[in-house]
Amino acid sequence: QVQLVESGGGLVQPGGSLRVSCAASGVTFRLNAMGWYRQAPGKQREWVSGITSAGATNYADSVKGRFTISRDNARNSVYLQMDSLKPEDTAVYYCKVQLGIFDYWGQGTQVTVSS
Repeated sequence: QVQLVESGGGLVQPGGSLRVSCAASGVTFRLNAMGWYRQAPGKQREWVSGITSAGATNYADSVKGRFTISRDNARNSVYLQMDSLKPEDTAVYYCKVQLGIFDYWGQGTQVTVSS
């Protein structure tokens, strides 16, 4: 079955950097677009960034210029490099893959930006 496992979250000071990872299994990873989402306390889950199977990327305006998404098809993994982090980036970060009409999510990794 499809499984997505995020890792790399943690506590970081404002202005700092963090890289979160998502390892996929049970899916032909190289053929699928991947996405990163986040959910802050009391807020709805929101899209952050996406990368197509060909490597084209897209970002939410709130993270453009600060976050970089990438993928390693040999490792069945997608990454989100987060720089110049702000307190408002604090959230649980999730990766997602869509297969047909179904969305598959990981369990999420907590990112906290605080001094």
